[in-house]
Amino acid sequence: MKQMTQLAFVLGLLFVYQHTASAQNEKNQSAKKSAARPNPAYAKVTDDPNLPRVLLIGDSISIGYTAATREMLAGTANVHRIPTNGGPTTRGLEQIDAWLGDGKWDIIHFNWGLHDLKYIEDKQQVPIEEYQKNLRSLVERLQSTNAKLIWCNTTPVPEGVSPPRTDDDVLKYNAVAKQIMKKHDIAIDDLYKYAKAELEKIQRPNNVHFTPEGSKYLARQVAKSIREALK
Repeated sequence: MKQMTQLAFVLGLLFVYQHTASAQNEKNQSAKKSAARPNPAYAKVTDDPNLPRVLLIGDSISIGYTAATREMLAGTANVHRIPTNGGPTTRGLEQIDAWLGDGKWDIIHFNWGLHDLKYIEDKQQVPIEEYQKNLRSLVERLQSTNAKLIWCNTTPVPEGVSPPRTDDDVLKYNAVAKQIMKKHDIAIDDLYKYAKAELEKIQRPNNVHFTPEGSKYLARQVAKSIREALK
């Protein structure tokens, strides 16, 4: 009887081990598939020579709305994006020439701010005075392309996000950007206001990022601003 009990115990442990291993294997396979699945935001764009060329510059928020924006403007514009996360203005200054390339751009829809204002070891990655200086330089470089420019306001930040950010800082950085854009007569796509109206429905909890439907919601506004510029 004792031997049968021990055998049952061993078989039970074996079952649990196999079940756990199988579940972990499925999880690993799913992770590998997700990693191998290319992000549609970075899909190669074959230009229709009869359509204007649009470039999207921005961080992961813009990565989220790129594919939907491209779909919404199909037949209206060739929509490209930079091949990476735009990060803070410091990265923009380092990479802007490579991002712009040698081709002609008709419209450039751009944003920096969300990475600049985040706190790292109790200090903002790019203090607002430096952000202002960097953004001025970037605007001057973008204007040299002769493309129509559209500035995109940084989207809202909820409480409790990591790395730490505050929505008050978003408003301050957006205000600094607004002054620069007004001085240079650059159109402003107020994505902050647009997102704020439906924020609880479209943004992930305690996260600066948006749900898939939220990114499509943002894309509608981005596509609208580009259509208006094309007029």
